[in-house]
Amino acid sequence: MKVPLSKPWISKNDKSMIMRCLDNSQLTDGPILRKFESKFSKITKSEFAIGVSNGTQALQLSLVGLGIGKGDEVIIPDFTFIATANAVISTGAKPILVDVDTSLNISIDSLKQKLSKKTKAIIPVHFAGLSCNMNEITKITKKHNLSLVEDCAHAFGTYFRKEHVGTFGDAGCFSFYPTKNITTVEGGMIITNSKKLAEKLYSLRNHGLNKNLIQRDNNTKPWNYDVLNPGYNFRLDEIRSSLGLSQLSRFNVIKSKRISAALYYNRKLKNISGIDIVNLPYEKFHAYHLYIIRITKDFSISRDELHLQLFKKGIRTTVHYKPIHTFSYFKQKLNSKKFPNSINAFNECLSIPLFPTITRNQQDYVIKNILKFRK
Repeated sequence: MKVPLSKPWISKNDKSMIMRCLDNSQLTDGPILRKFESKFSKITKSEFAIGVSNGTQALQLSLVGLGIGKGDEVIIPDFTFIATANAVISTGAKPILVDVDTSLNISIDSLKQKLSKKTKAIIPVHFAGLSCNMNEITKITKKHNLSLVEDCAHAFGTYFRKEHVGTFGDAGCFSFYPTKNITTVEGGMIITNSKKLAEKLYSLRNHGLNKNLIQRDNNTKPWNYDVLNPGYNFRLDEIRSSLGLSQLSRFNVIKSKRISAALYYNRKLKNISGIDIVNLPYEKFHAYHLYIIRITKDFSISRDELHLQLFKKGIRTTVHYKPIHTFSYFKQKLNSKKFPNSINAFNECLSIPLFPTITRNQQDYVIKNILKFRK
């Protein structure tokens, strides 16, 4: 591909940090993870940060820690990656799908309509790097005494009214997949301001033990530990933590490069008939995990045809995402069909290349090959 959809930025310092880590005797659940958690907590201004193996586990662990389980309902947007729904199902709870609005974030009106006596939690997804309307969502959770777990997989570096997303509810869950705003290859993080929840999550990620590996190794009897609850092996190892710690050290540069590239697209693609830029009304508040355009009926060719033509020119694009209710499993289990905004977004949206190291030449090549099809 001449222009990939995404490309992780792995620096010389990233590689050096990993190699230095490999000289240590403790390669998991160790001091580098603690430093990574501490720095992440400081950046997001949260009281606690809990590193886990991926973003899906962050969601699952948060729900389990909050007591969500069989018989409970958890409201999530239909227009999101399947991981959000899978995390709910893994607890024994039932995901309840709601529509999105034009920002591609969860629709407040649709959310209110799906509340029931079985609703125990809401998971808003800060889609593509734009915050949901947390004022309205927190009003709903407080009024109905619901848990609030923010899906921040797209949204490290995203703020809502000067507060980092993930700090408005009980927990905020982040992903460090290679396409994300920082990467640990695979990895995730939970942030919370609740000491009680944090202590439970620290234990749950480590088989339910009451002591971590550092505490056990510093004890004359390292086998002397207890199991408080059945837990999981969701730990984040030292190798990935060292990569994350290195990436955090230059996150402001990473973020500024993504924003600069996105704003360049905005200048070149706005006011083009048949192209709607999803982020344009919100460009001052966006962390730009994704750059999404909508190809409407006024464009000369369809979204799918544009995707194909760009592919032929060596430009990788995709659609984020196929709505959850369209998958076979959820057709059978949920019997939910009315999501007009979600379906319209799926039919029109196209994610185009965006990553920190994208060059102006690459962007100009993408732009030129899009605009050649305008009417």
